[in-house]
Amino acid sequence: MRHLTKAILLVAALGAGACTNADRFAGDGAGGAGAGMGAGSGIDSGIIPGSANDPASPAYFSQTVGDRVLFAVDQSTLSPTAQTTLDGQAQWLLTNSDYLAVIEGHADEQGTREYNLALGARRANSVMEYLIARGVPQSRLKFVSYGKERPIEICSEEACYAKNRRAVTIISAGGLTS
Repeated sequence: MRHLTKAILLVAALGAGACTNADRFAGDGAGGAGAGMGAGSGIDSGIIPGSANDPASPAYFSQTVGDRVLFAVDQSTLSPTAQTTLDGQAQWLLTNSDYLAVIEGHADEQGTREYNLALGARRANSVMEYLIARGVPQSRLKFVSYGKERPIEICSEEACYAKNRRAVTIISAGGLTS
């Protein structure tokens, strides 16, 4: 029991010490959050590295650029809306050359497993070919089809089906294996 009390007191002391800011009372307005962090730390500019407001982060890619495009029933043709999203994806990938992308093709639950795997592959391939045509090196892209195996909406209504007919571009760092 004595060790538990010491451990709790130690954690409390460390927690209180971590919350102090030596510059919190600076009268020149230089104190406060981020004081003394220096230029380029991300704090001064309001950009948190790796967050959705960091233009070089995968979170920014998925939330701001858009990581998915939707398709019509039994189609792998890219709509004008999908092309606009993919133009943004291509630009982001060209600007952030350290990242690779895996394009996932998906289908709704209608049809056979085999048909939907083939349809998902056609959808993912359409996206990949579009990105390559926009200058993204093929060596940085890979695609996979999940068919109807990974729905994001599960119901037997058109609203759900429409969300599941998609291609999703997943951003990763590192090398792709063939």
